[in-house]
Amino acid sequence: MLEISNIAKLYRRHDGIVKALDGVSLSVGKGAFVAVRGPSGSGKTTLLLSAGGLLAPDGGSVSVDGVDPYRLSRDARAKFRASTIGFVFQQFYLISYLTVLENVLAPSMALSGNDSSDRARELIGQFNLEHRANHLPAELSTGERQRTALARALLNRPKLLLADEPTGNLDTENAQTVVDFFREFVDGGGAVLMVTHSVPGNALNEIFHLENGRIAQIIE
Repeated sequence: MLEISNIAKLYRRHDGIVKALDGVSLSVGKGAFVAVRGPSGSGKTTLLLSAGGLLAPDGGSVSVDGVDPYRLSRDARAKFRASTIGFVFQQFYLISYLTVLENVLAPSMALSGNDSSDRARELIGQFNLEHRANHLPAELSTGERQRTALARALLNRPKLLLADEPTGNLDTENAQTVVDFFREFVDGGGAVLMVTHSVPGNALNEIFHLENGRIAQIIE
């Protein structure tokens, strides 16, 4: 589902060049839950953005479901991301003036389809948010905001989920709920790549340790 081959990413700063990624390779197969861990500044978020077609690497290649997103035009790449990849972030990035239902529906703007409203309500029910459907993000608990973000990520039925510290702001119970959801998603044939400081026990198929922009260790 995801194949990253020898990618590199450089950031040019006033005091020199920073190698955020330095020849990183990894793959995530269909039905796999894979984590990348490492200290702050190790390149985890850069890796996730490159994997998701949001940040072009300076070298190497990325393939998602057999497609290199960086060989597509900007518009085609945006549509490909919307139909194939779901993103889940630590800060949720919900739109403050939209209700839960409207936030979940937001990805439908990128694709044409007639079942978006029904799909959004189905997901809101799946994540036990029916009583919050017309509430704004400020009126939600932290766990409810994360569940809303998960529902939004699933609206267009992606094949791959990319998650950036999705449990970092959650208590133990809500964090386990998120991990259990990811496990259910991959058991249904999806694929998940998650970057994290901590590792959720035996839920994972594989763990990559990233340090100084390089894969330092692989734990299966």
